Amino acid sequence: MADCKSRRTMGERRIEHPLFAALYDRFMPDRFLIGPHREYLAADLSGRVLDLGAGTGAMIPYAADAGDADLEYHAVEPDPNMRRRAAGTAERSDVQVHLRDARAESLPYADDAFDAVLSSLVFCTIGDPDAALEEVARVLKPGGELRFLEHVRNDGWRARAQDRLNPVWERAAGGCQLNRETVERFVGHDAFDVLELERVSVGVFPVTPIVRGRLRRRRDPSLSIDQ
Repeated sequence: MADCKSRRTMGERRIEHPLFAALYDRFMPDRFLIGPHREYLAADLSGRVLDLGAGTGAMIPYAADAGDADLEYHAVEPDPNMRRRAAGTAERSDVQVHLRDARAESLPYADDAFDAVLSSLVFCTIGDPDAALEEVARVLKPGGELRFLEHVRNDGWRARAQDRLNPVWERAAGGCQLNRETVERFVGHDAFDVLELERVSVGVFPVTPIVRGRLRRRRDPSLSIDQ
């Protein structure tokens, strides 16, 4: 795997969506619809944890409530507008948050650094999701978990409608992609075994379906969970 040196180049486009950041918390139906699934991601967290693409810090209160006393919480967020809000959320929480300006595609951490990585509605906006998943595999300890909640490409006519809507949606929603095939990307990666995978009954079209689950970093990438 790659070392921890950042692969960011001088020509990489700055991520900054001030209007989307300002409206995100106001319009995200978090507590009643998404909240229970964030609780799923945060359940019994312990050790070193990385919040991948922290946004405005929505996962932080859940981690503070559910995590063990030894929880060491790290987070990355490349959008400065989102990151300022995440810093405010962290200040109001009961857990110390180590928040950094970094992209998922070039994480500034050593190999095998984390016991868990949390991805909550993140892979839809990452510029290079394959590179990001490689980085997640790199920074997770063998046996560590990637816990995720993501909206993904639908089926049939809904998928075709997402394809047509995506250019407009991407501009309005801070780069979010409606038609990412994230589940296939996750379960097809040879560094992970699937522990849980579930389609959940939340979301409104075109941001459906939403899936959640847990992957475990293999101790030996050549072996599957059944071997």
